[in-house]
Order: sequence, then C-alpha cells, then structure tokens
Amino acid sequence: MTPIENDQYNIGHICTRLQCERGLGSKTALRWISAKQEKTDFSFQDLDRESSKFAQVLRSLGLRAGDIFFTFLPRMPEQFFCFLGALKLPVVCGTLFSNFGDEAIMDRLGDAKAKGLVTKKSLLKKIERIRTQLPFLEFIIVVDIDKHQSKDILSYPLLMRQASSDFIAPPTDPDTPSVLHYTSGSTGKPKGVLHAHRSVLHLNKTAREILNINGADIFWCTADQGWVTGTSYGIIGPWSLGATQLHYGGGYDAKCWFDLLQNEKVTLWYSAPTALRMLMREKVELFKDYDLKALRYIFSVGEPLNPEVIGWARTVLEKDIYDTWFQTETGGIMVSNRPGLPIKPGSMGIPVEGIEAVIMAENGEILGSNKLGGLCLKSGWPSMFKTYLNNQSAYDEKFRGHYYYTGDKAVRDTDGYYWFKGRSDDVINTAGHLVSPFEIESALLEIEEVAESGVIGAPDDLLFEKVVAFVSLHKQYSWTSELELKIRLHISNRVSSVATPQKIIRVDNIPKNKSGKIMRRVLKARYLGQDAGDLSTMED
Repeated sequence: MTPIENDQYNIGHICTRLQCERGLGSKTALRWISAKQEKTDFSFQDLDRESSKFAQVLRSLGLRAGDIFFTFLPRMPEQFFCFLGALKLPVVCGTLFSNFGDEAIMDRLGDAKAKGLVTKKSLLKKIERIRTQLPFLEFIIVVDIDKHQSKDILSYPLLMRQASSDFIAPPTDPDTPSVLHYTSGSTGKPKGVLHAHRSVLHLNKTAREILNINGADIFWCTADQGWVTGTSYGIIGPWSLGATQLHYGGGYDAKCWFDLLQNEKVTLWYSAPTALRMLMREKVELFKDYDLKALRYIFSVGEPLNPEVIGWARTVLEKDIYDTWFQTETGGIMVSNRPGLPIKPGSMGIPVEGIEAVIMAENGEILGSNKLGGLCLKSGWPSMFKTYLNNQSAYDEKFRGHYYYTGDKAVRDTDGYYWFKGRSDDVINTAGHLVSPFEIESALLEIEEVAESGVIGAPDDLLFEKVVAFVSLHKQYSWTSELELKIRLHISNRVSSVATPQKIIRVDNIPKNKSGKIMRRVLKARYLGQDAGDLSTMED
C-alpha cells in the first residue's frame, strides 16, 4: 500500500493522521517502556493528537515552513511527538544525540542557524554554555519544567496544555525539506545532510520489503533518534505502514533486552553489530530459557556484521541475522541481506530493488566482479539527500557523473553480493557511530598541555573500530594519569562520549606532509606495525 494519498507527501501526516483515516486510530503505535520498566501505550490517535499540538506550538512561536528546529533529547515519547509535529508544520527537523558535547552541539546548531530547540532540563546546561554563540536560536523548549523560566526558555507541558490539537498538515510537495542529520568528515566540520519528504516512499518500501514489516508486527529498532537509523526506521518506515513499535528508554542490558523480546512478543528486531557482539560475550546460559518464537527476523545496521555473530545467532538463538547497509546521505537501506536471500556471512548483501550499485575505479571506470573500488549508487532514489546544508561544493564532490560516491570501498562477487572493504577517508566507525578525527583533534588542541594531536580508528573486536589519539605535549608539561583523565573528560564534554579515545599515546611529534596536513595513514601504520608506504611528501 502506497503511503501517499492525494499527493500528500508530508511525513508527519503519513505516520499519524493517515493511519487514523485508514482505521488504525485505536491501534497501539508506540509501546514505551522506560528505563525503570514503566510501560505506556500510545495509539495512532495519541500520536496524531500530540504531534498536532506540537505543530501548533511551533507555529505559535513563529516557525514557518523551511525554518530549522532541533530535538536534543534522550529516548522518550516527547522525541516522537516533537519530531513528527515539526514535520507536519512543515519545518525542517534535526535530531541531536543526547551524549553530544558542547562543541558538537554548537557546530550543528550554528551551521543550521536553528531557530528553536526542544531538550530536557538535565541537558539544558550544555545549551546555556554556548547560547551566546548561537545568535539565531530564538527559543528553547524544556520538556520537564512546569513553568516558563524566561521569555525564551519555555515549558513544554504548559505550551502543550495551551495548544489545540486541531491541526492538519498543509499539502506538502515531495521535494520539501524534511529531516536534517549531521555526518562526520575526516578533514572539516560536520556536514548537514538534508532530506526531503519524498524519502517516505523509499522508507516505506524498504520497511515492507527488506525488514518485512506488516500490520501485525511489533517492531523494535534499538537505534537512538540522534542517528539516521533511529529516524528512518525507528520512526518513519514502520509508522508509515501502521505498525506497532516498541521503544525502550534504557541502555544495553542483555537480560532486560531479552525480557523485552520475550514478554513484549517482539516480531522484528533491528539492532547494531556492536550490541550483538556484546551479547556474544554473555554466558550462553542467559539465553537458554527465553521463548523467542514470536521473533521472526533479526536485522543489523551501522557497521559490518562479523560472520562469527551470524554463527553465534544460529547456534544460540536459532535465528539468522540479516545485515543491511546504508548511510546518512542515502536516507534508507541501499544494499541488504533479507529473508529469502541466502546469506553469505560477512557480505553486505545485494542492492535493494530499484537501486543500481556499481564498483567504480578512481578514473570513473565501472569495474567487473571481484575488483576493489569505490561503491557508487546511481542517483535518483526517493530517499537520496537534497544537499549538504550551506555546502553545495561538498555535495557536488560526492557525485561521479550520475553516480553518488559513497566513500566506501567494496567488491562485488560473481553472484552480485557486495563486500565492504573499508573507507576511502579517515572517518572512524566506532560502535556504529561515525566519528570525525578532525573534531577530536580540534578538541584536543583546546587543552593547555597539548601541542599537537592526531586521531585514527584502529580495528577492535567489540567496537569494530576504536578511537586512538596521539598527542604531543608542550615542552614544559609531563605526561601524568591526571592529564590522561583530563583529556578523556574534555573530549567527552566537547565532542561526545562515543568519541572519547580508547587509547591515548604520547609522541614527540605528529607526522604531517609538507603542506601541514596530518598524515593519519602514517600514524595508523605505525600503530598497527605496518609499512607506512610513500613518505616523500612528509615534512622533514
């Protein structure tokens, strides 16, 4: 069933009001389970009412179509009400990972010229520390304060009590901007990946055909809404199909997770390889007595899935795991394993129907089977991003003729399966989160004792890649355990907790080329004990 009726592409409308019009108003849309195991069900009528009220709130505060608004929240029901309400208006909605530090938040809000933000009281202090550097930010809505603190720090409960639920999303063209996510680069500030409401077509299709979601399913995507998976398949895809979603407010806990899978009769589970590898480390006895008969399929996303994890799931859970691949820029699943397709453990799978993928050489030649090259996708799919916000040149550089260049290196075998072989840049994939070495290096240089810094990703059995930082100190300082702790805390507070280095190495100097660019490949080769290759461009 198409999610589009009467040429209305509005994602907020499709995920709420349209489902009510199709007779699903009383059906549970969201089963919310808090970290304390408190359970609350929200129907599609509830979802429509609360998101419509929030759309009215934003309109009353002066936001109009095309303005940019952000959520900066942990997992909680208000995340979904605000996200869908913003899209109904329709303003552009960005989402921020709640563990982001000051610098990461400022870079994103500042670049986007965000006019509004919704957050939680415990996170407000981060915004207040950088508020003077965000001249375009007109108001902050706080979900857990009862009264307005000032003219621009506002109470969500009070605003929502005053708002009418009588809101109908205006007719929304497919190319209308919708969701904004920031992706990390290896040599500069994060780039704002801007999507359009037409993306719902691809998210609906892949949720139905790849994830196998139907109206009877209880679907659980463990991704945070700060990341593209958490919005594409933790909000839009499943609700565009009228499915019930489970969302859990706690973190990783093997027993709790399996209690949820069993007791809530989850039928489809979408998680990350790091989480699955963590489960592998638990004692096998933990899983023996669980009844997972309701669980039809398990899917993974975010980083390559090890063959060992597939073997573990087959042995311990008696289930297959289907790996899926996409990027922030692609918006939705592009290459995937799926039920009915034989799994080749370690492979990304084959392209989704309607997606043309090729392996391309540096000179633009399309390569044949078993040749290593850049993974490229023929442009034009519905969830393809519109642009990098305020950075058209970077957007243009991502295309080779009619093909989008993903930056991933891969091989296609003779059966048409694709195999991930690495990145063509220095972006670090740690536990499914893409981390910019540049952001970490910049934060390190803010520390008084640090003279130079260089950051790489190194292979890790659990995280896929771990963050390794090399620091050179000013001559008057010495290395101490206190300094190491200071560095870790600073990176966590300025960038994010996931960017905190797993290993910090003191060096006398950081290798650079003659133009002053950090030679991360040299640092990586030294760390891994490999040949660093051509050093002719290295400064003396």
